[in-house]
Amino acid sequence: MTTSDIAKLDDALRAERQSFDRIPIVDIAPLLDGSDPQKVAKDIRWAFANAGFMYVKNHNVAQETVDAAFDQTRAFFALPLAEKLKLHVGNSGTALRGYIEVFGENTDPTKTRDLKECFDIGPEGPPSATPFFGANQWPGQLPAFRDAVYGYHDAMKALSFQLLRGVALSLDLAPDYFEASMKAPISIQRLLHYPPQTGRIDESTMGIGAHTDYGNLTILAQDNVGGLQVMNREGKWIEGTPIPGTFVINIGDLIQKLTNDLYLANLHRVVNTSGRERYSIPFFIDADYDAVFAPLESCVSADNPARYEPVTCGAHKFGRFQASYPHLQQKAS
Repeated sequence: MTTSDIAKLDDALRAERQSFDRIPIVDIAPLLDGSDPQKVAKDIRWAFANAGFMYVKNHNVAQETVDAAFDQTRAFFALPLAEKLKLHVGNSGTALRGYIEVFGENTDPTKTRDLKECFDIGPEGPPSATPFFGANQWPGQLPAFRDAVYGYHDAMKALSFQLLRGVALSLDLAPDYFEASMKAPISIQRLLHYPPQTGRIDESTMGIGAHTDYGNLTILAQDNVGGLQVMNREGKWIEGTPIPGTFVINIGDLIQKLTNDLYLANLHRVVNTSGRERYSIPFFIDADYDAVFAPLESCVSADNPARYEPVTCGAHKFGRFQASYPHLQQKAS
């Protein structure tokens, strides 16, 4: 690598390297095996009230399942652009399944263009007029892709239900609190590829601009390249360094609304200055399209009145997507 190939990072994008006690590591084995769910709930409460993020270990997802998904992710993004564009997300309408090219989705569109390409799937189903539901698009050139990626989706969905039981307990709710609104939940399995950046980098172009996630919960698998940054309470960007054997978990807007700001849907972004290709696999779990989110009574008081009006999961999430996807903006106009 020559000097000219090394990214020169704008000062505003430098993440502070600090102890990752700031993004806590939570051992969820006592939640999964039932030996001490309240201990895990206490750890979850601290993590989401202070950071909005946590790593989880001992999650019982086989490493082979994760490795297979990453193998197929790399294989998909190595396909020629013309082949990937045949599966463009625009083909799927509001189901939002398929390929998104570089700069095709921008999460902070007033400030940043996102230097990433994506591929999204969700629960298999017939065409639907309801956003986020419908048929997936599959690359026929990769015979192992469908089983590996959909198998990973199902493993993440099962894990997300377990994690939400811990979130419910952390709020002194019944452990199955969320399940009543998750009979047919919106879920998105995303594959991501971040090309390396060279030259001087500022907020105008980066992997993903600063944003919060839209729904309930995100489960992120990272490769070993790094680049995730999370804002702490002092407004400093902290690196979410990859830790083998863990997932990164964060909450989205709907849980912040539900908890009346007790829990934080925290700003995060990706800046890939490694000089290498970066791949990650986030899974987003939400709730049923018509599920209503409003502040819990236990999170409202005379000193802390309700900060949010009730919203439905699907309408809130789709509104956020409309701000990011050019093809949805064209339809709206």
